[in-house]
Amino acid sequence: MGAWAKRYYYASRTVIESILRPYDLGSTQWYVLYQLANEGPTMQRDLGQLLRIERATLSGIVATLVRKGLVDQVPDSVDQRQRVLRLSASGAKLWKELPDPIAVAHAVSFAGADDAELATALRVLQAATQRLNDHIAEGNKS
Repeated sequence: MGAWAKRYYYASRTVIESILRPYDLGSTQWYVLYQLANEGPTMQRDLGQLLRIERATLSGIVATLVRKGLVDQVPDSVDQRQRVLRLSASGAKLWKELPDPIAVAHAVSFAGADDAELATALRVLQAATQRLNDHIAEGNKS
């Protein structure tokens, strides 16, 4: 099952990247824009935790989005060392034009699938993921 989950992940990522390529965006850049468009201004440090990416990786992604003029990065009003990210006017305009690559990948991959089977698959994967995360957390306590 793990091998198929990995194959699905790579296939869906390829579809997502092909949808975003004409907009000169990568999938992680899209996730940053998604967060800012849907949740509003976000502390950069919080964004790294939300997306589960390393600080250095996020810094590069944010720098690219700032350079493209899609994201504004401003000092936090309380702690000037921290940065708050928000969509720029250009970023908001692009966001309105972007297709949702997750919705497209979902529609393609699950077309014709039975709702009950999808619900079962989701429950199984959620439970398996939770058990693995619990196992990892237990290992970190030792």
